[in-house]
Amino acid sequence: MKDLRIVFMGTPDFAVTILKNLVENNYTIAGVITAVDKPAGRGRKLNQSAVKKYALEQNLPILQPKNLKNKGFLADLKNWNADLQIIVAFRMLPKLVWAMPKLGTFNLHASLLPEYRGAAPINWAIINGETKTGVTTFFIDDKIDTGEIILQTETEIKEDEIVGELHDKLMHLGADLVLKTVDLIAEGNVTTIKQPELEEKPAHKLFPDNCKINWSKSLSDIYNHIRGLNPYPAAWTTIINEEQEINAKIYGVTKEVEEHNFEFGKIVTTKKQLKVAVKDGYLIIDEIKLSGKKKMDAVSLLNGFQFHENAFMR
Repeated sequence: MKDLRIVFMGTPDFAVTILKNLVENNYTIAGVITAVDKPAGRGRKLNQSAVKKYALEQNLPILQPKNLKNKGFLADLKNWNADLQIIVAFRMLPKLVWAMPKLGTFNLHASLLPEYRGAAPINWAIINGETKTGVTTFFIDDKIDTGEIILQTETEIKEDEIVGELHDKLMHLGADLVLKTVDLIAEGNVTTIKQPELEEKPAHKLFPDNCKINWSKSLSDIYNHIRGLNPYPAAWTTIINEEQEINAKIYGVTKEVEEHNFEFGKIVTTKKQLKVAVKDGYLIIDEIKLSGKKKMDAVSLLNGFQFHENAFMR
């Protein structure tokens, strides 16, 4: 069973944990496919993906195709003679690739499919106030995240859980689920179910526009939006402080339900507290990063930054 030849495709840290679990459980990794190195930072030094760094440490064969339909890449992939391919946080594959191995190609997705198909399922589950999520393995087909489900594992989303914490929890659940899935496929005991037709809950890619805080929303909606983007890519706002306009990323927050007569977005401060008036109460900001500055707690900010009495967030 462990002699099964596996090709693994993935890019970020989330994928590394799954690959590492396969390696440490003595599965045969015939090769690894990951993103091309990209220039990053001021020096534009080429940056390797997290999966590539791990694969190099383990002396695993690596391919980094720009074009997944390239004849040279397809020939190299065929030469690895994979029985099975596993995809974790990579990109959409052409049929030429996913149909190649005799036992198929399966993907690990960080949601309870068919909910939250798309690029950012962990973020959107929290942003939308879900109380549960999970991980799903499914066989790839010609659309995005629509193939037949092999296995799922469900987990609770706590009321104050941030996306960084949920990411790590799902990463470890996913690593276990992938091993169970490989075992079922290897033993020939896999059964799949067609994804049910449910109302779409998309997991759109995150851009600055959909990360900006809308201060006219409810206290709970804003709270969920911020924790669903903490620590990455982070919810942001613009502070209007007299004639200053400063962009700021908001991280740790607390809810305070209380009636008030302030306009939504109005900044209210004391010596030790920074809060914003919203519908249903106040959002207390515990951790913030002003543009060009380091992330800091609110008390440290209030010690060195003067908010005008008419300051607000927009």
